[in-house]
Amino acid sequence: MMENKFELVHVGINTNSPAEAADLAQLLSGLFNLTPQHGQKSEFAGPYFECMKAPFLGNNGHIAMSTSDLESAMEELQKKGVSFNMDTAAYDGTGKLKNVYLAGEFGGFAIHILRK
Repeated sequence: MMENKFELVHVGINTNSPAEAADLAQLLSGLFNLTPQHGQKSEFAGPYFECMKAPFLGNNGHIAMSTSDLESAMEELQKKGVSFNMDTAAYDGTGKLKNVYLAGEFGGFAIHILRK
């Protein structure tokens, strides 16, 4: 079986309010010369940090990983004993899976994988 290639997309950081998320995104943007971007559920510091406007999955936040073959990656992870929180699965307009969270936490972080 060929192993899938995974790449880090961003780290999501849970905050308690939209103001706290905006402040953190501004701080991280300034520290690392990134451009802040506003989102519906979060504030971004460049493409690397997603500051959640309210706590979401994971005690500390989440880690987003991408792969080109999401279905194959899920099969590989299942063989390694990983299960998925299918309640978090998101699909595109054609019904194809876009992303899904792994079940549980890893070092206080939830992890989701998404299609590149």
